Amino acid sequence: MSSVDSIVARLLALHPKLIDLSLDRMWRMLAALGNPERALPPVIHVAGTNGKGSTIAFMRAVLEAAGLRVHVYTSPHLVRFNERFRLGAAGEGRLVSDEELASVFEECERANAGLPITVFEITTAAGFLLFARHPADVLLLEVGLGGRLDATNVVERPLATVITPVSLDHADHLGDTVEKIAAEKAGIFKRGAPAIVAAQPREAQAAIERAAARAAVRIRLAGEDWTAAEERGRLVYQDDDGLLDLPAPRLAGRHQFDNAGLAIAALRAVEALRIPATAYEAIARADWPARMQRLSQGNLPGLLPPGSELWLDGGHNADGGRAIANALADLEERVSRPLVLIVGMLATKDAGGFLRNFSGLARRLIAVPIPDQDKSVPAPSIAELARSANIPAQSSDSIASALGEVAGLRLEPPPRVMITGSLYLAGAALKANGTPPA
Repeated sequence: MSSVDSIVARLLALHPKLIDLSLDRMWRMLAALGNPERALPPVIHVAGTNGKGSTIAFMRAVLEAAGLRVHVYTSPHLVRFNERFRLGAAGEGRLVSDEELASVFEECERANAGLPITVFEITTAAGFLLFARHPADVLLLEVGLGGRLDATNVVERPLATVITPVSLDHADHLGDTVEKIAAEKAGIFKRGAPAIVAAQPREAQAAIERAAARAAVRIRLAGEDWTAAEERGRLVYQDDDGLLDLPAPRLAGRHQFDNAGLAIAALRAVEALRIPATAYEAIARADWPARMQRLSQGNLPGLLPPGSELWLDGGHNADGGRAIANALADLEERVSRPLVLIVGMLATKDAGGFLRNFSGLARRLIAVPIPDQDKSVPAPSIAELARSANIPAQSSDSIASALGEVAGLRLEPPPRVMITGSLYLAGAALKANGTPPA
């Protein structure tokens, strides 16, 4: 049996375009496999620009606390391809094994018979085979890109659809305005399934409401149908069914209170799930790697001056940068430290828009290349963009060398260091640290 990595390498040759939005190849593939999408557990389908993974992590924690078995499909992975597929079981479930994943990939390869198909499409088909063959109560299904033409949008009767905050990202594929992008995200709406929508920019909300009207779907909007806020260090959620006074999310950042509220609203919209109120306290235990993650163990913290803090976040667009900057500002209020950013970004992202969020907050930025990524922005170019945003900046060859250079800055008190700018950089950091997601 081939390894997962070698199979993915073969699949890349079938369709050289990494992204090619269409459902035709997906329908052909699923028919050749016997339509596993028709045998999936009940699905909660999640689209949006930022916060999809965190929202899914909150839902998984609550559902598992309620005693349910939960499959999860997310992308991209950070270190191992297996991270995209979590198989539900009593308790927390598990990531798919190398052997299981290689087996379904080879099955999909045979069924595809060498025809053009993208890696994400065949990955999604493989996931559907896995999820259809392992019993579970719920499948939390994350959209890969957009929604309307995404490979996951073949599920005809989801339990619910969810849209996290929408902003400009992947404009070359989804449209050059937030309104157009929101319309693509809302393409997952299905008649009969409640749609739960996070707070949106005005033009995005208008597009989502038009899509809901066309699909004859009732939407539940943040701020109108429910509220979620931090009060005295706790998460207070309220809707027509009552109030929940919950412990704060373990995931750092004020935006996580919004993501947690969206997760709660989605689960309460599905009456068939019958979640007991006590299960929502699991919000406090939800974990999602590379989202304001503190690295206190492993190989990398020891490269910093004693007493330093090391953080990791995979945010990579302007709104993601704003959320990170707000979270760091909150940390600064509690314990003041000089902030050093270690940043690597892809050329497909708005690096300038991302970096401007940290002007006046970061003492120094050290730019690095993203390992094994052809589209990584050269480190000197990121440093120049940072200087244009009034952030003192330099460049380095790697994450490890950048961490070593922090010592040379002789900052007092010991600094707070944030590695950010790309999920691929976050994955490289976790790999170098020896702490891949489990």
